[in-house]
Amino acid sequence: MNRITDWHVMGAIALAGLAGPLLLPGLATQIAFLWLMVVFALTWDMLGGRMGYNSFGNIVFFGIGCYAAAVVQRDMGLPYFEGLALGLLAGTVCAVLAAIVFGAAMLGIRGHYFAIGTLGLGIAAGEVAAGWDYVGAGSGMALPLYPGELGQREIFFCYSLFALAAVCFLVFRWLYGTRFGLALNAIRDDHDKADAMGLRTTPIKIFAWALSAFFLALSGGLAANMIGFIDPRDVAFAGATFGVWMVLMAILGGKGTLWGPVLGAFVFHVTQELFWTYLLGWQRVALGFLIVVIVVFFPQGIMGWLAERRARTEAGS
Repeated sequence: MNRITDWHVMGAIALAGLAGPLLLPGLATQIAFLWLMVVFALTWDMLGGRMGYNSFGNIVFFGIGCYAAAVVQRDMGLPYFEGLALGLLAGTVCAVLAAIVFGAAMLGIRGHYFAIGTLGLGIAAGEVAAGWDYVGAGSGMALPLYPGELGQREIFFCYSLFALAAVCFLVFRWLYGTRFGLALNAIRDDHDKADAMGLRTTPIKIFAWALSAFFLALSGGLAANMIGFIDPRDVAFAGATFGVWMVLMAILGGKGTLWGPVLGAFVFHVTQELFWTYLLGWQRVALGFLIVVIVVFFPQGIMGWLAERRARTEAGS
């Protein structure tokens, strides 16, 4: 997209994000989940699209954010919003530290080995949480009730997740235009050559994973409070759903592009909601079919497909 179109699109999305919950208060929860999906896709794409490290373990940082916020709110005895703020802070610190530790141990491996290792990381985290009594084990955790009136909770978290998605997009947009963005692309294109050119690839990879963990932890704390309950396998460390959807949304929109993950999140979330509305009982079958369609017919994503069509049109003319 050129610069004018870029700003126009951002303005339209900002207007929709601000007006949507007020015009459609009954859909505030669905809109909030849309912004959550945008964060998922953007954070996964930093590793999988920009850096070429296909992670299936990013859900770990989302789960850490969920539980850290819940534990702080439960144990500190603070008023709701103060407890939420402190819980979000604790979640980001824990998630970033986890990304640094896991990154130092795992980012030295590449390709399928890294993908499989991160998949095991997500599964292990879910099993640990499901067996840890301090965080409710398999019974899960209930979060404090939102102190506002009925319906205000959904609107509050809808705006909170919209703000988080906007900040995440703008930060990544800025970073991709710096030397850091070029370093990510160099690692993706030829890791050995990037090492030979003097790039400190390991710290760069760890920083990228830690930055993704930062935004995922914030989204986890906000989403957990919006839902009101944390299940270790179906919410916090839901690798079979959230963890897979991160990858699919980035691929659908066009991984490695600025707008691809955002577009993929919009298309995937709206399609999924339509499945749940009109194909009740067959929604998982339809979702599985959608996954196959994405992988087979859109390997370059919607953005890549549009660019290819545009190039063919220009060549034909």
